[in-house]
Amino acid sequence: MASLDFSDDDVLVKALAAGDSDAFAYLLDRYHSSLVRLAQQYVASRAVADEVVQETWLAVISGIDRFEQRSSLKTWLFRILVNIARSHGVKESRSIPFATTTVLEEEPSVDPHRFRRGLRARGAWKRPPLPWSEPEQRAVDAETLATIQAVIDRLPPDQREVITMRDLLGWSAAEVCHALEVTDSNQRVLLHRARSKVRGSLERQYDQDRES
Repeated sequence: MASLDFSDDDVLVKALAAGDSDAFAYLLDRYHSSLVRLAQQYVASRAVADEVVQETWLAVISGIDRFEQRSSLKTWLFRILVNIARSHGVKESRSIPFATTTVLEEEPSVDPHRFRRGLRARGAWKRPPLPWSEPEQRAVDAETLATIQAVIDRLPPDQREVITMRDLLGWSAAEVCHALEVTDSNQRVLLHRARSKVRGSLERQYDQDRES
């Protein structure tokens, strides 16, 4: 008997609804680590994140018969995780505001005070950032990754949520909008703000390293 193609959502959903253990194992292998990583952005410890993910899997098992496939299975799965994680986050005072249609205003990527204001030199750097050497090496450097994660942990909750999905989990903009039920405009603004803060922190760190 030929194995089922679980990469096809229709096939996977039907198999899950039928109680196929192989289908659930496929889903577990594919998404468990990402669910834990996202859950950790809402709660204070890995233990609570694991609890959130366990509750998510139980909700998936009990609710798969009611899944109408108006979104992808992935989006539905992570939306369940987000709702459960937010509830736990409220208990731990790490709540993330629920979706809003309010349009957020853009923020500058770089502090405006770093540019000259005179008529002839308006827009020129007061002190330009130093170029980073060996960018590929920097990207995988353990210290860099630790700095990035530390900055993300300190971001406002809604920015932390979006940058985790986009840049750490590799989601598309459309997937984030569907999972979090936010507008595309707000998703872009939140991501822009988060990325700007991360880049600013990295730049300050490397400038300090060079000066020390």
